[in-house]
Amino acid sequence: MAVWGAGLTLLAVGALAGCSDEYNDERGKGDAPVQGKAGDDTPAEVFNMPDGFGNLATKCVGHGFRAYVTTNATGPSNVQIVEDKSCGG
Repeated sequence: MAVWGAGLTLLAVGALAGCSDEYNDERGKGDAPVQGKAGDDTPAEVFNMPDGFGNLATKCVGHGFRAYVTTNATGPSNVQIVEDKSCGG
């Protein structure tokens, strides 16, 4: 019984370890944590659409590719990654 209780305690601690104040998803604006806090944090170009339509953000990702991402209040965002020769490495 003690082993079972210790197992539950470890499970609870492990589940809570993933919770922190660093991830703030206020209205979907939070970023997922990045391992080692390294990554491309350059700003994206944002195009605001009229109410009822998802806004569009775009930026170069990787070498020779561009990402387009839309916001969506009622479901998942749409993501497209296309070749773009203007996106050098």
